[in-house]
Amino acid sequence: MKQNIIKNNHQEVLEIVSDKIEINNLQDALDLMGNAYNLGINNIAIREELLNPDFFDLTSGLAGNILQKLSNYQMKIAIIGNFKKYKSKSLDALILECNRRKQTFFVPDIQTATQRLTE
Repeated sequence: MKQNIIKNNHQEVLEIVSDKIEINNLQDALDLMGNAYNLGINNIAIREELLNPDFFDLTSGLAGNILQKLSNYQMKIAIIGNFKKYKSKSLDALILECNRRKQTFFVPDIQTATQRLTE
C-alpha cells in the first residue's frame, strides 16, 4: 500500500493508494487508523475500490463498525468514488447524512476530499 501525504490549510491528509482492496474488515481499518495516528495525521482519504464491497452493504455492519471507530478516535475520512451505482436507499441516506457533518465524507475526487477534510 502506497501512502501520499497531502498538505492543505496547515493540515495533512493521508491518501491511501493501492491496486487491491486494503480494508477487508474492522482490523484492517484499525491498522490504517493506527498508521495515520503514528504519522500524526487525523485525516484519511481512500478510494471506494480499496474498501471491501461489504462496506457498501449496510446490512453487513462493516461500514457502521468502521465509521464508529473513526468517530471514537476523532479521525476524519473521505471516501472517494461514484456512489450512484449502489442501489440502496439506506446507503444514500447514510451518504447524505455524513456529508452534512464534519467527520465522514463521500466525495467524487481527491481535491474535494482534501478540501472537506481540512476545512
